[in-house]
Amino acid sequence: MSRTVRIAIDVMGGDNGAPVTIPGAEIAALRRPDTEYILFGDEKLIAPVAAKQARLKNAQIVHTDVAVRMDDKPSQALRKGRKVSSMWLAIEAVKKGEADIAISAGNTGALMAMSLFCLKPLAGIDRPAIAAIWPSIRGESIVLDVGASIGADAKQLVDNAVMGAAMARVVFDLTRPTVGLLNVGVEEMKGVEAVREAGQILREMNPANFEYRGFVEGDDISKGTVDVIVTEGFAGNIALKTAEGTARQIGEYLRSAMGRTLSAKIGYLFARGAFRVLREKMDPRRANGGLFLGLNGLVVKSHGGTDAEGFASAIEIGYDVVRHNLLKGIAEGLRRETGTAPVPAEELQQ
Repeated sequence: MSRTVRIAIDVMGGDNGAPVTIPGAEIAALRRPDTEYILFGDEKLIAPVAAKQARLKNAQIVHTDVAVRMDDKPSQALRKGRKVSSMWLAIEAVKKGEADIAISAGNTGALMAMSLFCLKPLAGIDRPAIAAIWPSIRGESIVLDVGASIGADAKQLVDNAVMGAAMARVVFDLTRPTVGLLNVGVEEMKGVEAVREAGQILREMNPANFEYRGFVEGDDISKGTVDVIVTEGFAGNIALKTAEGTARQIGEYLRSAMGRTLSAKIGYLFARGAFRVLREKMDPRRANGGLFLGLNGLVVKSHGGTDAEGFASAIEIGYDVVRHNLLKGIAEGLRRETGTAPVPAEELQQ
């Protein structure tokens, strides 16, 4: 794909709205100059902030004074925000082909509900999943689902494995990524029935485009034992929030320890380069951005409380998956591995 990547931004989404989302888009635009932006939200709030950004001052602004609140229930958000809110309009731009991807830091439940209602699932997908790029000792892994839905049956776990592997192929440039099912142990008799059944299906599938490694445990996520870790949304979201909290905890411990004594302060001066690398690796903003998989269109969910740098990271994740034509890769992977009928080309966002 050589053309410009078109990105729809729900400017009003998140804890802070325009003061974070617009500077974040500016940061991403400077790093990815082959992009153009459509900004959805209250023009009175957007225009003054966008005018201060070199790359965004001429961006298209689509006005609406309706925004989904962070505490809205999905049903409330759909009832009052369908067709009129900044969140809906950003997603609808993807459906209409006006944008390649939508980015929002808004209410996760509302964003998933609107995305489902507007874009519809890919053929054969019962439930979309949220996939997160996860830093590990080996590099990075993909974990899904990290919060789209609670619980999953065997088929949904298998679908997640196929979609996660497709994402790993395009994002990590892997020919045959490794996949594991998150479980309470690696033995085949352990875990709930849905996980055991999914494991059996994946073993018998002998998939062509990924290697199923069996069950993995919680510590395998940070080890990077496999390229893709598959779970359901309840466990995945707890794992995600625990990892983020642990990263912040360790950072606080290090800051406290380095300033405790004179010798520690001197030691820090000699080791500050190493500490800078550690801080960058542990920064939750680097992996900010959960990609909605299983929809006939691309949507990225940014953390609601992120800053401009974190929002830029979410945009860059979106840029990468558009550039690598992830949507087509997922549809082809589902057809090849599960026998799902191919999606008509005109229905796939290119």
